[in-house]
Amino acid sequence: MTVPDHSAPPRPQSDVSSAVGLVGALGLCLWILFCHFYPEVAPALGLDPARGRLTGPNAALAGLLASAGPMVLWSVLVDKVHLRPSTGIDWSLKRPLGDVMDISITKLAGLWATWTIIGCLYFLGRWYWNDFYAISMQVLANVMVPVFFLSVPYVLWLDRNLVEPKDASWHFGAMLVGREAYDPEKVRIHLRAWAVKGFFTAFMIAIVPAGFADLVGRDWSEFVHQPAMLAGLLITMMFVFDEQIGTVGYILTMKPLDAQIRSANPHLAGWVAALMCYPPFQVMQGGGPIEYQINTRDWAYWLDGYPALMWLWAAMLVLLTAIYAWATVIFGIRFSNLTYRGVISNGPYAYTRHPAYLSKNAFWWLATLPFLVTSHSATDAVRNTFFLGCVSAIYYWRARTEEKHLLGEDAKYRDYHAWMQHHGAITSRLVRLGQMFRRRV
Repeated sequence: MTVPDHSAPPRPQSDVSSAVGLVGALGLCLWILFCHFYPEVAPALGLDPARGRLTGPNAALAGLLASAGPMVLWSVLVDKVHLRPSTGIDWSLKRPLGDVMDISITKLAGLWATWTIIGCLYFLGRWYWNDFYAISMQVLANVMVPVFFLSVPYVLWLDRNLVEPKDASWHFGAMLVGREAYDPEKVRIHLRAWAVKGFFTAFMIAIVPAGFADLVGRDWSEFVHQPAMLAGLLITMMFVFDEQIGTVGYILTMKPLDAQIRSANPHLAGWVAALMCYPPFQVMQGGGPIEYQINTRDWAYWLDGYPALMWLWAAMLVLLTAIYAWATVIFGIRFSNLTYRGVISNGPYAYTRHPAYLSKNAFWWLATLPFLVTSHSATDAVRNTFFLGCVSAIYYWRARTEEKHLLGEDAKYRDYHAWMQHHGAITSRLVRLGQMFRRRV
């Protein structure tokens, strides 16, 4: 029996309250229910029930608003994040517009040039012209003009209240204009942050409609007594929560919400490790060099005929997916890869520093069972097992590169990292096991 260590120091406080993600998930849940039961509720609202369940891309994109709205309101009205010093904003400044006009014009030049570069890369990247990215390009094309015009009053309003209005965007603009001295490191910070936002926002928007349509369009009543089908439905639901709230995180990178990208990973290894997991650079699926699903079938195929084991396996897979989704939802409006946007130490991050990577990889091993193959080939079994091991190794590499970035950015994260080493429910046990193993060897 383990005796609780009451002398342990308190865990560093998270920069995002648990309630933010919770209200976002609740808003999204209500929207999913409305879309699924639309034929039943439409007559009461004076709407046309003949449309059937709302599974289209517009309904999926509206889910972003359903989750973002409650999170923004809670962040501002309850957590009052706009008053935090970490925003870089002092609302009492209210500088005269003339005092910041030149700064704002330079910053706008930097922002507009950045958006133009991203647009050109979208145009040049062949993968952005396939069906998968079609919805992303359509959405971004539709918002391009409104965002362009809204950026002017937004930047002018913000610069009047920023403690230091000459931020990284300004330095990039100053480099382009060529009239004032600029800091090359601030330029690199600006470009890295927008590289993350440009690459991952397009990807996240692209994956939102399919999962939403799959979840909302199913007949839920058919799945209650089938463990594999019920697990599939619940897993789809968890992924929808992950995709929707994760996408909101990429969109709402705004200083008034204290959700700005404070820095993007400056280490090349971190970018390589992350991009290997996403198209068009993905190496583990779609014929990639370490694809691990050759002649495999999913868990339900191999466990068919063993009902008790199927229910147990289904429960484990749903639990792992729930942890994975929780690890995204707990970020609220701050989720994104390769960035530092504050320290998250609550939710599943109270137990391990990398709950998403642990649960995702455990899910893949249990769902795929790579050592079982329909070809009865030992070669296929060994290769699949080896390559899935390589995938797990890539995610371990990602975790280490992310820690290297965050440890160099924030003393609070260093405190959290040290606390988890000694007191984390999972991490501390792994550390002790490693130390015992080394002593025995």
